[in-house]
Amino acid sequence: MKKTFAIVAILVIALAAPVFAGGSSEGGNLRFGTGGDQGTYYGFGNVLAQRISSETDTGVVAVVSAGSQDNIEMMDMGSYQLGFVQTDVMSYAYNGTNLFAEMGAVTDFSTVAALYLEQVQVVTLDPNIKTIGDLAGKTVSIGSSGSGVYYNALDILAAYGLSESDIKPTYQSFGDSVDALQDGKIDAAFVVAGAPTVAVSTLATTHDVRLVSIDDEHMEALIEASPYYTPVTIAASVYGTDEDCQTVAVGAVVIARDDVSEDAIYDVVSTIFNDKEAISQSHDKGNELDLAFATSITTVPYHPGAAKYFAEQGIEVPVK
Repeated sequence: MKKTFAIVAILVIALAAPVFAGGSSEGGNLRFGTGGDQGTYYGFGNVLAQRISSETDTGVVAVVSAGSQDNIEMMDMGSYQLGFVQTDVMSYAYNGTNLFAEMGAVTDFSTVAALYLEQVQVVTLDPNIKTIGDLAGKTVSIGSSGSGVYYNALDILAAYGLSESDIKPTYQSFGDSVDALQDGKIDAAFVVAGAPTVAVSTLATTHDVRLVSIDDEHMEALIEASPYYTPVTIAASVYGTDEDCQTVAVGAVVIARDDVSEDAIYDVVSTIFNDKEAISQSHDKGNELDLAFATSITTVPYHPGAAKYFAEQGIEVPVK
């Protein structure tokens, strides 16, 4: 009797546990690390996960996370099979620099596709903060300590001759930053996400939101020091601001563990780009999906499953 009970118990545990052998979706879903629940990573990632799961044999579940660095670290441990990352953070990991200087290079992942640009948004409710230089002495949220947002903030402050010690920094997520702005606990916040960002849009419904621009002179200095940034404009219509905002952006890229099967990643990529129209009806970022941009990554080679799909579209990408 005891032996029978033990066998049954083992079978129940085995059946209950998700199976990710070889990164396959067989027996379980691919876990997709996204970002905070008020950010674009999670919102768009959830739309993609649901679409892939409903249209293919590959199941994907979007998971709320702390963002780019956390996603890479969790993938390295095998907890996630897919992840959203910024292009700069992806490069840091692959080369073992900045955020990954102590941990060392992480190279057991591949590029799936670049999906859209993430704008660096410096958000404030204070009409006296007109330039980045005006942040000196102010209480400013610069993202979680060591996060991609944190390094973006330091880059932009440095272009204006400022450092972390020249402001009163807080280290908060998008949602917490917006709450702190609304409660008057901070003067400004760095938010790096595709605009419109849910947290900022929500704030704009009840407050006069302002976005701080980077002027031409300091933009040139920033791009020269950090060439992975792309100059962009956030139109006034996005949040109902008084004027357009000139800022910079990094790419939002989906990556995968190298051991995820070629078929699974082919399902992911083919669904994203073949179903672009349907996806765009569920999330605005679907309108930004573009094959040329998707295949533009040069710092980290592509997963074979992604390369197979892009080859069918007449585009060759570097593969490990």
